[in-house]
Amino acid sequence: MKKPVTISVVNHKGGCLKTTLTVNLAAGLARAGKKVLVIDLDSQQNLTASLIGPLPYDEDRKTLYDAFIDESGLDHLIQETETAGLDIIPVTEDFAGADLSLVSVVGREFVLKNCFSKTERLKDYDLVLLDNPPSISLVVMNSLVASDFFLVPCSAEYLPMVGLTLLSESIMKMFKVAPDLKPLGVVLTLFSNNERICRQVETMLRKEIGPNIFETKIRVNTKAKAAPSVHKTIFDYEGSAKGRGTEDFTKLAEEFLSRVEAFGGELKKAVNA
Repeated sequence: MKKPVTISVVNHKGGCLKTTLTVNLAAGLARAGKKVLVIDLDSQQNLTASLIGPLPYDEDRKTLYDAFIDESGLDHLIQETETAGLDIIPVTEDFAGADLSLVSVVGREFVLKNCFSKTERLKDYDLVLLDNPPSISLVVMNSLVASDFFLVPCSAEYLPMVGLTLLSESIMKMFKVAPDLKPLGVVLTLFSNNERICRQVETMLRKEIGPNIFETKIRVNTKAKAAPSVHKTIFDYEGSAKGRGTEDFTKLAEEFLSRVEAFGGELKKAVNA
């Protein structure tokens, strides 16, 4: 059975455009002809709100939290978005209790991976992107264990750059339970070429991690901030091939695909299986 390539978008610091990047990268990949599923693993519901609007909790309706607790398949949670080729598994507020509920579970790091193994519709997708909460938690551990790659957005500022070291150390500890997990790279966000600190951060990161930093940078863009309020991706909100966000996320999707394929052709094998 075809297995999609699964990528965790992670950073333990908020404000780095993690959700904005996940939404618009996924949309860029869908526009490139890939079938993409995004999963919201943050009880703040930012990814959900950005694409389909926040979902009120209904005790009569099964949620992502229930699937975690039952270690059941996720097929019934998948919803379409307004972007062709892009689907979502949304989250509701009850997911705030997921970390606490996982503490006493045997094999607690593998719960999401077990859920994936029982999800028949996963074979319909080329790529799965997981949007994580800004923390290193049991939920994030589950995301990383269930993933082939992890992608780190980092705002072009000094303190977030310093925080990458702590994030790297935390993820390194995961390799005991996720030995095949691979770093896809760091994406600089909130970048402005007019700001000296942005240029300095880029120079320092390229010196420290070299090819692990994406060539594509996501520039400061007020439209990217406004798009979620009307549940649109940057492509639909700007409505122009020359829009700043449209240009940035189109380039990011292209570089993303080339990086995945460079890691042994995982995407090609998934698509052709």
